[in-house]
Amino acid sequence: MIGIIGAMDEEVSQIVEEMQITETYEKASMVFKKGILNGKDVVIVRSGIGKVNAAVCTQILVDRFSVDCVINTGIAGSLRAEIDIADVVLSSDVLHHDVDATGFGYPLGQIPRMDVLSFKADDRLIEIGKEACKKAAPAIGVHVGRIVSGDQFISDKDVKDRIIKNFDGYCTEMEGAAIAQTAYLNKVPFLILRAISDKADDSATMDYPAFEAMAIKNSVEIIKELVERI
Repeated sequence: MIGIIGAMDEEVSQIVEEMQITETYEKASMVFKKGILNGKDVVIVRSGIGKVNAAVCTQILVDRFSVDCVINTGIAGSLRAEIDIADVVLSSDVLHHDVDATGFGYPLGQIPRMDVLSFKADDRLIEIGKEACKKAAPAIGVHVGRIVSGDQFISDKDVKDRIIKNFDGYCTEMEGAAIAQTAYLNKVPFLILRAISDKADDSATMDYPAFEAMAIKNSVEIIKELVERI
């Protein structure tokens, strides 16, 4: 069983339209839709925005549906000049950019008493993700690198520059690290797949409405192809 999480309705509704739904389950104000997508057993859910929603959602996928892996699809802000709007970033690893326990001697971003700074994505899912991107969206750039998450929409250049300096991330968003951490604790393979909708700087609010739909469309096509290959 493949678990697929999107933060917003726009990120999951187009995938649901392609599915044969066999079960609908509601928990924690979330609607989990189980069924068949491209011949594979999947369950897809809109988690809601932010890390708490994402973590709760992931744990339900593990507990109720015993998922074999978790895929998070959505949009993000680019942290690198070479990563353009509509490009895709596949997570090599994921961390929290808004965690600061340096006063206790931990590296910036590390949760106290966790044994890792960042959460590593599954190597096999990364390779499948790259293949799916080439097939479903050959015209866009595909990048494998660190994704950073926090409960902030980054639209300020100074904040963006600070995140880049501290974490050397490829893109920033609001759910991936919580999904990754929950998957890590449950020993479930995961992959965060993000289509770039903005540059995470002073232009973000201007770019976002215009490019969101394009980024989501790419994500949907890639997810369908990825599921078929798992």
